[in-house]
Amino acid sequence: MNLAATAGFTADQVFVALKHWLVLHTPGPFQTLVGILLTIIPIIVVFPALFAVTVLLERKGLGRMQNRYGPNRVGPFGILQPIADAVKSLTKEDIVPRSADHVVHYLAPLVLVGAAFLAYAVLPIGRNMVAVNLDAGVLFFFAIGAGTELAVFMAGWSSRNKYSLLGAMRAIAQMISYEIPLILSSIAVVMMSGTLSTTAIVDRQAHYTATLAHWNVFTPWGLAGFILFMIAATAETNRSPFDLPEGESEIIAGYFIEYSGFKFALFFLAEYLEMFAVSGLGITLFLGGWSSPFSFLAWIPSWIWFFVKLLALIVAFIWVRGTLPRLRMDQLMNFAWKFMLPMSLIVIFAAGLWRFLPATIAGSGALGTVVRWLVCALVIVGPYVTLARALEGGRRIEKRTYRFAE
Repeated sequence: MNLAATAGFTADQVFVALKHWLVLHTPGPFQTLVGILLTIIPIIVVFPALFAVTVLLERKGLGRMQNRYGPNRVGPFGILQPIADAVKSLTKEDIVPRSADHVVHYLAPLVLVGAAFLAYAVLPIGRNMVAVNLDAGVLFFFAIGAGTELAVFMAGWSSRNKYSLLGAMRAIAQMISYEIPLILSSIAVVMMSGTLSTTAIVDRQAHYTATLAHWNVFTPWGLAGFILFMIAATAETNRSPFDLPEGESEIIAGYFIEYSGFKFALFFLAEYLEMFAVSGLGITLFLGGWSSPFSFLAWIPSWIWFFVKLLALIVAFIWVRGTLPRLRMDQLMNFAWKFMLPMSLIVIFAAGLWRFLPATIAGSGALGTVVRWLVCALVIVGPYVTLARALEGGRRIEKRTYRFAE
């Protein structure tokens, strides 16, 4: 092993080695507890810190896209704005409606944040860097995700406010509708990998042919599945253009209208934590997890690759928010049931074809790859065009003309 590879491996495992060193230098009876804390604390610290950075980047990025100023007063170039927002949230008065169910009203944001943090337990952030290596990690992730729907309903129902209840019901309808294509698009990866373990799924993608990694997104079914997964993830986290539960023109602020101060900040934090978590799962399933795209870049630490991919997806979320307008509720539900669901099933079928076509092809190697690509691409593109036209309903999109008052 050359010097560069050795240095890269050392930097790759520096946090793992540091954890083991600290545990070994802890008295025997406390080693298990210290090991658990050293696994949990980095997650609790790193991702909320990333939340603060993301909020700043989003506000400045949206300001740039919309030709206006972003935060530029608190600290140099406004970089201390997240700290000012945190102080404001901690010091604002916590107002609870007199008729609210105080216990449930108090627990709702805690349940939402707790479920968001638990999802990180099975995400491999780097090589040998996963909190809990479960054989059914993907199943655990989606099972924990169901807790967010419970928390949303708790918030809307406990507030004793018709607007918050309406927002909660809309949010739950949206989350359930888009959770189905989210899971179905993941099933194709589980089928091809033959496992529900998130670490095993990454390991199966961390191989190279002619320097190119075997990422699932480099296949027709993987590319289509990744796009469907990220669209469904956008709706699951109530991000634009799917932020219907927070439609200010219709239901004011949705299910957390009766929350203020730090409780409101917890809802805000949970939304971004869920976005990071579902993006991390998308990276694990389709983008090779912590692996590099090319073999000659494998010397870069694996955890750096994970966060580079995560930041790229965050930028995409911000870009979409600053570009697309909010959908109507009927458009939202039609898109989920009439387009996303059928396309997710077609991706599963295309993945099966990708798996079994080589056995029916006389040749192998390049010929088999080309035939598989063409067949799977046609299987996906044909229904996509048909479903898109059916969803459009025969309406032609005409050029918009602007008329100004004389």
